[in-house]
Amino acid sequence: MITIESLTKTYGRFTAVDDVTFTAEPGRVTGFLGPNGAGKSTAMRVMTGLTPATSGSALVCGRRFADLPNPGLEVGVLLDASAQHAGRTGREVLTVAARTMGLPALRVTQMLDLVGLTAAESERRVRHYSLGMRQRLGLATALLGDPEVLILDEPANGLDPAGIRWMRDLLRGYADQGATVLLSSHLLHEIEVVADDLLVIGHGRIVARGTKAELLASAGAVVRSSEPESLARALETAALAFTRDGDTFRVDADTDRIGHVALSGSIHLTELRAADGAGLEDMFLELTAATQRESTPSEGAAA
Repeated sequence: MITIESLTKTYGRFTAVDDVTFTAEPGRVTGFLGPNGAGKSTAMRVMTGLTPATSGSALVCGRRFADLPNPGLEVGVLLDASAQHAGRTGREVLTVAARTMGLPALRVTQMLDLVGLTAAESERRVRHYSLGMRQRLGLATALLGDPEVLILDEPANGLDPAGIRWMRDLLRGYADQGATVLLSSHLLHEIEVVADDLLVIGHGRIVARGTKAELLASAGAVVRSSEPESLARALETAALAFTRDGDTFRVDADTDRIGHVALSGSIHLTELRAADGAGLEDMFLELTAATQRESTPSEGAAA
């Protein structure tokens, strides 16, 4: 489990993470979303002990990361696949990590097989790896100690479609075995497919949280009528906000509320459904519209 309580991180007068509180539960994949510079990476760096918090707390498995006696056995971390020793081979990178954790050499071979790095590829120096291969190696390192928590920042970068599908299935299976998976990604479709819970951050603050079903349901409903003018008047009378395209309406209300309004006005509906077809991308853009920004050079480390 990951427990974040009133977490704040400032750099001078700039607040990268602002009073953030959330919990990532065991057995679930939690998608951590936000625009560039929103505070995702800073929050994850605090969780993993790389950046000290200004105030608040970040606990992993009930303790601060720095207080874990052998962190790799409890928390698997992948924040930057490029931050690996370029002069070592893939097998050497994993071997050093295994020895640090007190794990047998057999575990290295098992992880190479799990992430799909061949024997020949494992003997190549990391400087000659593609980004996708570095991602696989980074994920192998994160999984090496069979941890109960995974914290992953953009793990799909550089992977081809087959690799993304493989990673998705791997993380889903890992969570289904009882692990906590916190996943940040700009590939919103992949988050939508694999995540159970969603956290959306903007300007360092959580702007939405909940299960995927709850947040996508909040997108409202789509309704169509053979009597569009009557429906428009009824929605206005009921003080329900909507947008209209011909006889089709997007309404900020659930289907039960809209159905009741139509029934009260004896209005014939030809379609009424939750607007979940809008998907995560539309929801994300709507929630973060006021917080979209590009990182400035001074904020790059606080992205």
